[in-house]
Amino acid sequence: MKIRGYVATFFLLAFAFAPSRLLGIPTPPPNYFPTLISPGAGQILYPGQRVRVEWQTSIPNPKWPSYCELELWLSLDGGSSWTLQMTPSLDPNTTFFYWTVPNTPTNAAVVEIRFGCEPGYPETFHPQTASPFVITNASGQ
Repeated sequence: MKIRGYVATFFLLAFAFAPSRLLGIPTPPPNYFPTLISPGAGQILYPGQRVRVEWQTSIPNPKWPSYCELELWLSLDGGSSWTLQMTPSLDPNTTFFYWTVPNTPTNAAVVEIRFGCEPGYPETFHPQTASPFVITNASGQ
């Protein structure tokens, strides 16, 4: 009986100190810090206009695992609340998409870039408050 106890204890300790890759747990993704390129700060957008929303990441040539995702959200009040999802879940290697500007006039539109690798790594929020833009109520350009 003592030997069984020792063997069981040995296996438990071995798994407790085993590297995570041996247990099938993926390594965490590197810190993700995106920067919005377009639309630029102060840019005026019009309802119905098709705009290229573009950003860059802090990591050159990222190769994200298949369980990671990216989403963009829109704030109409300078980043106090995030009520409009701009994109569905995107591949995190994506750096731009084309967006049709909604008819939601504001002088304080801000994009938030959300990145996560669920279930292992929680979603992180990256509001781009340094790049507020305008959605005007005038039609046309």
